[in-house]
Amino acid sequence: MDNSTQESHLRSENSVTYESPYPIYATAFSPSQPHRLALGSFIEEYTNRVDILSFNPDALSITPHPSLSFDHPYPPTKLMFQPAARKSSSSDLLATSGDYLRLWEVRDTSVEALSLFNNSKASEFCAPLTSFDWNDIEPKRIGTSSIDTTCTIWDIERGVVETQLIAHDKEVYDIAWGEARVFASVSADGSVRIFDLRDKEHSTIIYESPHPDTPLLRLAWNKQDLRYMATILMDSNKVVILDIRSPTTPVAELERHRGSVNAIAWAPHSSTHICSAGDDTQALIWELPTLASPSGIDPMCMYSAGCEINQLQWSAAQPDWIAIAFANKMQLLKV
Repeated sequence: MDNSTQESHLRSENSVTYESPYPIYATAFSPSQPHRLALGSFIEEYTNRVDILSFNPDALSITPHPSLSFDHPYPPTKLMFQPAARKSSSSDLLATSGDYLRLWEVRDTSVEALSLFNNSKASEFCAPLTSFDWNDIEPKRIGTSSIDTTCTIWDIERGVVETQLIAHDKEVYDIAWGEARVFASVSADGSVRIFDLRDKEHSTIIYESPHPDTPLLRLAWNKQDLRYMATILMDSNKVVILDIRSPTTPVAELERHRGSVNAIAWAPHSSTHICSAGDDTQALIWELPTLASPSGIDPMCMYSAGCEINQLQWSAAQPDWIAIAFANKMQLLKV
């Protein structure tokens, strides 16, 4: 790695750490209450927890709110606040996934369970949800991905399924909206597929793992430039950058991690920046050039955490802050 990269370490004095009583996996920033965060526990038991925290960027402090903590069945696989701000309200809607998709209202002093979305009424068993994404153009629409190979699109206002698709040949691990009616998903079958709700019979495969049946674990769609998305492969140190206009061939592969990549997030305010984090304890921020050099792309800055980083979120409301989660700690990094 060149010297310019070595010199641009994110400094620890520009970070703040929260230590949880339990291991952490899911994290989320609130877009409408910029100082609010949600954390989900990762305890290998039925009863898990979701904690609501406040972040003060001036004092570099994180404050838990015990009255807003609540039990959650199984570890939440994802947390996400409603993308569009609610009119003149200090309350927030929070969605969680695990055994089912659930909706909660986070108020100033309490949290209320609003809805549980169950599409398998005929059976007492459910296929666990691996992830979901909340449509920021049509906030009544949430898409979920499941190990049963399906993606389900919910109308959360009416509490009904808009559509359910067999999206892949194997488990679906992540889903991301691009437009109001267009979403993409990644799967254990090693493919990235794009779906349009106006033409449910067809999907477009825009990438397949170079080695057959290498699962793709995460998908991030660049909201500042919808031509680009990023995905990561299981047990791989690569971040694969795709241009949906030229399927099958990545436009870039970011290969400077020294261990498996676990999480990716595009900058919410820039079309050319992306952050990745992984088992090498590193969070790397990359600037994608218009033309990649033959020797590959180096990250523009890096941060070393205490141990393997499992999760990463980039705040849309405060774009100079990134959250990473490792073990029982969440760290906010100023970029």
